[in-house]
Amino acid sequence: MTQAERHRFILEELDKAGFVTVSDLAKAMDVTMVTVRKDLKVLEDKGLLYRSHGSATSVSPYVSDRSVQVKKLEQVEEKSKIAEKALCYIEDHEAIIIGSGTTVVALAQAIPRNKPLTVLTAAMNVTLALIDMQDVELVQLGGVVRKSSSSVVGHYAEEMLKSFACSKLFLSVDGISLEHGLTTSNMMEAHLNAQMIRSVQKTIILADSRKFGRKGFGKICELEDIDVIITDSGIPEIYREKLEEKGIELVVV
Repeated sequence: MTQAERHRFILEELDKAGFVTVSDLAKAMDVTMVTVRKDLKVLEDKGLLYRSHGSATSVSPYVSDRSVQVKKLEQVEEKSKIAEKALCYIEDHEAIIIGSGTTVVALAQAIPRNKPLTVLTAAMNVTLALIDMQDVELVQLGGVVRKSSSSVVGHYAEEMLKSFACSKLFLSVDGISLEHGLTTSNMMEAHLNAQMIRSVQKTIILADSRKFGRKGFGKICELEDIDVIITDSGIPEIYREKLEEKGIELVVV
């Protein structure tokens, strides 16, 4: 392949999957990984892709902290389908944790009104979605309020969390990356989410397909630390393969 042919191939693969790895490209084009890295740098300099360690994406992988009021207007249909599927993982009389984020708020809104549950949450909008349900016992964590996410973070929330044992955690994230694991845009929220993962038996991630290949400032955990990901059909094919290799249950709605 000439350089022009390699560049065209790389961009075509990116257009199909939204994400490519250096090793896969080297194998597909029968060239060295050094050659691929040079090609990716040329294409990045032209503004045609974004490089990361060992990979490249068609959109910037970095996410910023945005208001929940903005996020709730995005991917509404996908989030609703993901939330409905997540209901299958909630059993009567369970004690569960629901994190913060618009997708898990959709889950809280979808819970049947007569379902007996104990729900612990840091998210005030999750609490408001469940407040009128007589059969749901609510535990609201306290702490510093993050207005952009309508949730609490910090030492008090983390200390309070240590007093409880729950079976499952339903969590939304800002980014899912093969190299960086699960991330969110706020460092304190990432730390609280990590504590939540350590306090449950099973962690279930609710994330629309746009979160794949993205990363936020605060790291929550490695991919190996979670059990299930529920997402929509827009997930890049490479993530389907890699997640299955890691033993993660992937549910596509």
